[in-house]
Amino acid sequence: MAGIPAYPLKIFYDGSCSVCAAEMEFYRRKEHGDRIHFIDISAAEFDPAPYGITLEAFMHEMHAIDQNNHVYRGVEAFRAIWQAFPASTRYGLLGALVTLPGVNSLARLAYWCFARIRKYLPKSGDDCKDGTCRIGRNGPHR
Repeated sequence: MAGIPAYPLKIFYDGSCSVCAAEMEFYRRKEHGDRIHFIDISAAEFDPAPYGITLEAFMHEMHAIDQNNHVYRGVEAFRAIWQAFPASTRYGLLGALVTLPGVNSLARLAYWCFARIRKYLPKSGDDCKDGTCRIGRNGPHR
């Protein structure tokens, strides 16, 4: 498990996934001191090439990349997000709790289950017209 990310942190999320978009909107509204930048990978203008990660891999699980280009995936991406908030907040506390061995194992299992059912969740509006929200449903291609 990596240490505290070097902020600002780029969060790559699927804006066509209603749950994913709602979660990111929730974080966007919270005070994070501009330590988090949100990038919708379902947007037509998103180009994964500069990051060296395929669109399929981005779609398979949430990614975050810090200022030092360290890549966080899945639960580690959430931990990086939560650590962007002050330690005295519930998100800061979650960022610390998810590092504990038992909690981390449960969080990874929960995220793995969510990632497997995400393709069946409702889509946000017409965001999936070009089919990008279906990319990566069978696993990552790194």
